[in-house]
Amino acid sequence: MTQEPQLPVEHTPEEDPLLAFGKDIAMQWKELGPEHLAAAMQSLEPELRRSHRERMAHMQLQHEERQQQRMHRRHLVDLTVGAVISLAMLGAGVYVAVDTWWLATLLCGPSLLALAKVFVLRHSDPGDMRHLSRAARTAMNAAGQAQPQQPPPAI
Repeated sequence: MTQEPQLPVEHTPEEDPLLAFGKDIAMQWKELGPEHLAAAMQSLEPELRRSHRERMAHMQLQHEERQQQRMHRRHLVDLTVGAVISLAMLGAGVYVAVDTWWLATLLCGPSLLALAKVFVLRHSDPGDMRHLSRAARTAMNAAGQAQPQQPPPAI
């Protein structure tokens, strides 16, 4: 035996207790006259302004809190992405070091540090690229001098 959900009963304005209560209050203000209503509204206005300021301050605090959470989440994502990319570059540099030393130098050298700086610190100076290219060139020259020439393959 199941019961069907019952819909709320529609009340007419005369039967609805909330509307009847509101109607009674309106009738009382009607009997007092407009000067009493104006005095009541003037005394109520500072309280309404104060509650509005409180609500606005609360909303502002909520907004700032959400913005800080968003910034924190983005910072964590940037740190994670920077760490993953750095580890991938290091792993790739170690993997290719045997065959192509110059690529390993580029992957594990100053470009790794510059990329980590961009992701972790979220900051890159215009001089970073100059320093990066100069350091890469120096590392390539040093690696080229240290790496002996391989004999051509025998056929």
